[in-house]
Amino acid sequence: MPNEDHSNHTHTEPMLLDIFAIRVLGVLAEKEATTPDAYPLTVNALVNGCNQLSNRFPVMQLSEERVRQTLDQLREQKLVFLLHQAGARVAKYSHNLRGIFLLEAPHLAILTMLFLRGAQTVGELRARCERLHRFASLNEASEALEHLIHLTPPLATALALAPGAKEVRYVHYLSGDTHMQQEDMRSAWGESTSIMDATSNQQSDVLEEIKNIKRELAWLVSEFERFKKQFE
Repeated sequence: MPNEDHSNHTHTEPMLLDIFAIRVLGVLAEKEATTPDAYPLTVNALVNGCNQLSNRFPVMQLSEERVRQTLDQLREQKLVFLLHQAGARVAKYSHNLRGIFLLEAPHLAILTMLFLRGAQTVGELRARCERLHRFASLNEASEALEHLIHLTPPLATALALAPGAKEVRYVHYLSGDTHMQQEDMRSAWGESTSIMDATSNQQSDVLEEIKNIKRELAWLVSEFERFKKQFE
């Protein structure tokens, strides 16, 4: 089977992608920069990258079927290419973010980190992009971010300053406005390939620990009451 057409297809209309598509694109772009010898990626490598615990928010647990479905969707949108390399036993996939959105390395690094880690400040983006693209200064990272914000259509946007926060955080704009992104994330909780938000898991652990403490406290109170009766 021949490789797909890799000619550039620039995109000028707003594009809405679900959280699974965002995760797959983020992993492809990240691994291209950090593990170029292993890129393009097999489906198995993509599944592992999507479900990686480090450098991911939210943490996900996607099935191979979900990743394959997402790849088919992205291929239709020309955001991903299927490759059949000579001598390779399995097909591999590469992203086409540069071709679709005409991005250079600094812009792609910022967008990739927004895909993988969600809302972040400029300082956080600069630090976390280190393995993808080294920004010499905070100003350079800010300029790359501003480029994404002022594209038509925009690829990034600033969030309203949260109460008590000192710095603005930014998000990608390929899933629509921030309200739509939050709704999309909430709806995905019902999927069989569920998103496991690390923060929520930690909260569940805390709640379970509180229940255990309450049970132990109730037992201690009961034992104390029984002890008092011995002296009445």
